[in-house]
Amino acid sequence: MKYSIVIPCYKSAHTIRQVVEETSAELERIGRTPYEFVLVDDFSPDEGNTVRELRALAEEYDFVTSIALAHNVGQHNALIAGLNYAEGDIIVFMDDDMQTHPSQLDKLISALDEDHDVVYGYYPEKKHSGFRRFGSWFTHMSVRVLIGKPKDMKTSSYLCMKKYVRDYIIQYPAHYTQMQGLILRTVAPSRIASVPIQHFDRAYGESGYTIKKLLSLWSNIAGFSIVPLRFAQRFGVFTTLCGVLGLIWLLVRKLISKTKILGWTSTMMTIIIFSGIILVTLGVVGEYVGRMFLTMGNYPQFVVREIYKSEPEKTGAGPSAGPAADASSGPGSEA
Repeated sequence: MKYSIVIPCYKSAHTIRQVVEETSAELERIGRTPYEFVLVDDFSPDEGNTVRELRALAEEYDFVTSIALAHNVGQHNALIAGLNYAEGDIIVFMDDDMQTHPSQLDKLISALDEDHDVVYGYYPEKKHSGFRRFGSWFTHMSVRVLIGKPKDMKTSSYLCMKKYVRDYIIQYPAHYTQMQGLILRTVAPSRIASVPIQHFDRAYGESGYTIKKLLSLWSNIAGFSIVPLRFAQRFGVFTTLCGVLGLIWLLVRKLISKTKILGWTSTMMTIIIFSGIILVTLGVVGEYVGRMFLTMGNYPQFVVREIYKSEPEKTGAGPSAGPAADASSGPGSEA
């Protein structure tokens, strides 16, 4: 059985070597061999430092494949890119900052051995900032409401899965993707487990997630559900009924009251409110139509610029392999 460690990298020149070497040592210690690492640089804006470090790792270790993307596509699309090149029977997702610590690997993989198809690690105590915790909570609630994730399912970016799950995930063609949505549409919740693991501090730097990126991630979740469209439809029906009731009330008041009703303020407020509702609804519908257009146009999930991989000198994986670099393109620049 072979293990594939897939790691999306973003400005990780200072940490990725530590992640690879400590994870490799841990896999050797717990007897999970052979293994491979698939490192995906998501077009890091650091003057090529991350790509150079990934290339050096690929030249130094024959169990490392480094992939440089041609433009930034986000963490989840970078994971899809890595899955396309992972060859293991067990796939593990890790981060590039040592927060998904190698010491917790055995807990995840052992739980996968207990007849589960996907195992998430979750953190009883998180080391994230308040902003990042709010983003995680908001994403969790969104997935519950929009995709139907069970309430007791706890998730994180640290997980492992069986090969058949990976085989179906990479068939998803749309550019806008979200890993939890793909997993939940592939695997029954009863086959997904969550195990408590320790959360560690970042080894270097700060989180790259911003409000803009979190909103973009949320919109990707919405792409796996028609709940927003149904909400817009039902809210439209509700507001129409309110408008009809309001009109009836105004007519009755006009008939029974001798007081002159000017109504300019109420009329303008009604126009403004309902115009806003119409524009929001059109925006939701337009977002779905736009994504359908991009999917039909085969807008790629990722574009591979270069792949770095050394030729193995002997069978198996381990840190003893020497450098033998061979930079080449993958099986097509688009997927």
